[in-house]
Amino acid sequence: MSRPAGPARPARPGKPRDLGEPLRPQPQTRRSLLVCALIGAAAMAAVDEIVFHQILSWHHFYDRSTTEVSLLSDGLLHTAELLGLVAGFFLYADLRRRRALSTAHAWAGFFFGLGIFQLFDGIVDHKLLRLHQIRYGVDVTPYDLAWNAAGAVLLATGSALAVRAYRRTRGRPRRTP
Repeated sequence: MSRPAGPARPARPGKPRDLGEPLRPQPQTRRSLLVCALIGAAAMAAVDEIVFHQILSWHHFYDRSTTEVSLLSDGLLHTAELLGLVAGFFLYADLRRRRALSTAHAWAGFFFGLGIFQLFDGIVDHKLLRLHQIRYGVDVTPYDLAWNAAGAVLLATGSALAVRAYRRTRGRPRRTP
């Protein structure tokens, strides 16, 4: 049985979608945020490893052993960072391919990842586990403060972007007169 020719009718809530309408994929907001948080954390690990471990040679990932162990720990950090970047970009490409990427949530996730890595490194790795310090032979207090403050700013930026993205997708609560 064939349908009469004519323009497709808009779908109504509770009714099945008219097959003549184009399919509009819904953005996956949570997945966009999490995928880009992985990319952000891996990117910050790369910045830390390249700038502080290699260029400035201020420290290694694990400084409490021999030079060989320290270099091995840097290599393992670099491997984890590269795996995070590759996995993150594959997942990002999948979101783009399916047209399910929420750009606003993705940026929020990216800054979350940057800040979470930096604060985790500054608090857990530097102070709790004492795997390494930012720099040796100097008073580390200003370095620790700057490192953790930068991480907090990145995390706050991610939070502000996430709130903004949430309000855009869910709408702001209606005000009652």
